[in-house]
Amino acid sequence: MRTTLLSSMAVAALALAAVPAAAQLARNSDAPVDITADELEVTNNACTAIWRGNAEALQETSRLRAQVLKIFNKQGPARGGGGQGGGCGELDRLEAEGQVYYVTPDQRVRANAATYTAANQTLVMSGDVVAVQGQNVLRGTRMVFNTKTGEGNMVGQATGRNAQGRVRGVFYPNKSDQPAKR
Repeated sequence: MRTTLLSSMAVAALALAAVPAAAQLARNSDAPVDITADELEVTNNACTAIWRGNAEALQETSRLRAQVLKIFNKQGPARGGGGQGGGCGELDRLEAEGQVYYVTPDQRVRANAATYTAANQTLVMSGDVVAVQGQNVLRGTRMVFNTKTGEGNMVGQATGRNAQGRVRGVFYPNKSDQPAKR
C-alpha cells in the first residue's frame, strides 16, 4: 500500500511540476523550464507546486532564483458528468519570494519579490529593484519586463524633484561609439 501511495504521489507531482514548460523566462523561447530546489510541495486539488530552499528555474540562458518559487497552473476541464475536478492545465503564474534574481546573458536584476504571468509573458519584480546591464545600473521599486518583446518599465516610489525613491539610472557611454580623435 505504501509503495502505491508513494508512486501515486510521485506521478501526481511529476504531472503538475512538468507543466511550467509553458513559461517563457528566456526571450522568445519554447525550451523547457528546469526547476530545482531543496524541497517540493505539490497540492493537486489547487494545481500548485511550491519549490522551497534555493529554488532556481532555468530556461536556455535565463535564470530565475529565489528562496521560494510558487507555481500556479490553471484548472483543467471537469472529468465526466459527475462534477469531479479535472487535472491541472497550463501555467497561470509563477511567484518568487525572498531575494529574487533574474539573470540573462545581457542583464542581471535583483528584487524582493517577482511574479511571472504566462498570459502576457510579463515578469513584475518589486521591492528594492536593481537592474544591471554591463556597467549601467537602474534602480527603482517596481520593474515590469515582457519576456517575449524584451520591453520594460521601471517605477519609483516617489515623484518630484529631489524626492527620495525616484527611479535612478547611471549609464556609461560606449567608447566605441565616440568619434575618433584627430
